[in-house]
Amino acid sequence: MKKWQRWTIRGIALTAGCLGLFWSSTTASANAINTYIGRQDYSTPKITKSYKSVLPKSSYRYNKPEGVVVHETANPNSNIYGEITYMTNNYNNAFVHTFVDASNIINIANTNYLCWGAGPVANQRYVQFEQVEVHSKSAFASELNNAAYYTAYILKQYGLTPKRYTTILSHHDVSNQLGGTTHTDPDGYWSANAKTYFGTTYTMTDFVSLVKTQYAGLNGSSTTTDNSSNTTDESTQHTVAKPKTMKYYHGSNNETATLANNYTNWTVYNHVKGTSGARKIGWSKLSSDYRGAKVYVDSRGVKQGGWSGTWYRIRFSKNSGAKYWVYSKVLNFQKVTYSDASGSPTLKTTKNSALYNHVLNSNYLSQTTAHTQDFKAGTTAKINKKGYKASDNSTWYRVTIAGITYWTKSTSLNLN
Repeated sequence: MKKWQRWTIRGIALTAGCLGLFWSSTTASANAINTYIGRQDYSTPKITKSYKSVLPKSSYRYNKPEGVVVHETANPNSNIYGEITYMTNNYNNAFVHTFVDASNIINIANTNYLCWGAGPVANQRYVQFEQVEVHSKSAFASELNNAAYYTAYILKQYGLTPKRYTTILSHHDVSNQLGGTTHTDPDGYWSANAKTYFGTTYTMTDFVSLVKTQYAGLNGSSTTTDNSSNTTDESTQHTVAKPKTMKYYHGSNNETATLANNYTNWTVYNHVKGTSGARKIGWSKLSSDYRGAKVYVDSRGVKQGGWSGTWYRIRFSKNSGAKYWVYSKVLNFQKVTYSDASGSPTLKTTKNSALYNHVLNSNYLSQTTAHTQDFKAGTTAKINKKGYKASDNSTWYRVTIAGITYWTKSTSLNLN
């Protein structure tokens, strides 16, 4: 995509996650990249809402969207925050609803109103999002996963089903089918990365198959973070699932805990006790003595509406497909001691350290939401909380960067 043509912001041509629980029952196309994505067991992607008040609000032709158009930025040197800033400052030329990369889905324009990203015909009909270019095998797969999840989420939200050329189009499809634009993204970007990192091809047919997998997995549930109050803390991250008295929080960093010595005081289930389809499995059916055993934890469920208790989804080896739900008292997590803190250090951008939504390996579970090299050298991180883990003698800080909250290790900051 060429920069700043009539209907798009600097490369505005957007591109289009994976509910790990559902990959085994609904398989995407045989494309090697889709197969790779299915094997990663990603947690449910998170959608961060960070609406920009400057963006106009105009109605669709039928007052609601009719599908999704996929773009990519055609800028190999940008990051998601730079793209968002650039577009917000130049929205009169064009703007889109959402930006996607390997770690983020950031929704900056209300999808109930149209955007200007793919020509006058498509703008009147479709939600549009931009895929920021990434440069590694894992990042490309994760980004496609996030893009497919977001596409499925939007379709589900507006009562639509996944159909190529009807509810899911690339910018190239718009050029061929509807006109008003001549762009061909994301074909070139997908083709180049598919060849470089996987030795294969990737097309809209493959992507639509991935969307259908995500769509089948949604089953009426979603994960959304409302960042309009500039926070990505746990209080605004939730999955609503059947029954609607549960909230789920997902981790993505292969976090671990150990089984308590009295773990057999509570049994093990295939899902949270009391939810639809949940049944007892029993420790005796799994193995013998697990006291002190390390387990991998990827999800936390919290009962609401009169229920009490927190539950975790565990597996006994890092790559195991067998997962079980246990009551919180079954597990011992690394203890984090929290305290108030302040300061305004800068990020260490010479090393690409991860930024999280929670302290890594805490009982909250964490997701990697950004990296230090996503920001310019000298970027200030405003500290508002401190966490200390005696288990590994590590200090963590909760910081705000460009209005978004993260947790990071002290080693990621230039502290005075």
